[in-house]
Amino acid sequence: MPGKLFLVATPIGNLADISFRAIETLKAVDLIACEDTRHSLKLLNHYGISKKLISYHEHNERERAAELVERLERGESVALVSDAGTPAINDPGYFLVQRAIEADLQVVSIPGPVAFVNAVVVSGLSTDSIFFGGFLPSKKGDRRRRLDEVKNVPGTLVFYESPHRIGRSLVDCYEILGDRSAAIVRELTKLHEEVRRGGLKDLAECFSDAIAKGEFVLVIDRAGENAVAAKIDSLAGRVRELEGSGLDHKAALKAAAKELGISRSEAYRRLQGSDK
Repeated sequence: MPGKLFLVATPIGNLADISFRAIETLKAVDLIACEDTRHSLKLLNHYGISKKLISYHEHNERERAAELVERLERGESVALVSDAGTPAINDPGYFLVQRAIEADLQVVSIPGPVAFVNAVVVSGLSTDSIFFGGFLPSKKGDRRRRLDEVKNVPGTLVFYESPHRIGRSLVDCYEILGDRSAAIVRELTKLHEEVRRGGLKDLAECFSDAIAKGEFVLVIDRAGENAVAAKIDSLAGRVRELEGSGLDHKAALKAAAKELGISRSEAYRRLQGSDK
């Protein structure tokens, strides 16, 4: 009989944040696949769990996934853990899950901590609709394009960010998204946990010269209805100005869209919506 693949969520900082079911699962499986065996060993030793460990990380996941699927097919049970939080959420795991599903093996999630969910909860921003974007691109141009892609998403935006880029990313967020309400959540569940709330402009200034440390989650409010309406008004006004200068409507719409950083099709959709 084939074994089961368990995706076991582990603490994101405080070792007490682990479920009874997660501990029972880790004690019961035949093998634990870890993003970093040395890191996971600290957690396992804390709870007196002694099991065979094998590495499973972004550099070996394809070949290791094949090996783990073979073990599962032989009847072994396998637990996958990441360094912190839930496997496959911005950590290795997706590829193994896909291979296991293709092999018609059972995949079981043992739920627990997820950093971006907890960051949104404490941010004070809306939780009814959330867009999680993982890590923002490291290069400025790519990062700004990514922000432009998601600026009209009708939900709270959430990103992970590294300490050496947080200042630059906040500047880009402010310049692309405007001065929205936001929260910087640092070192969740750890000794130096901190939440800073405010507008993106103030937060960008706050972190402009600071030497940041720790793991960061950036939570940003959605574009408000007033902001969207203002953009539509400015778009319509700019189109009229360009038409007055001699451009036909199509050319004016294209030029105005470029100035506002949106596609021509998006500009057309906004103007059509404002006429209803």
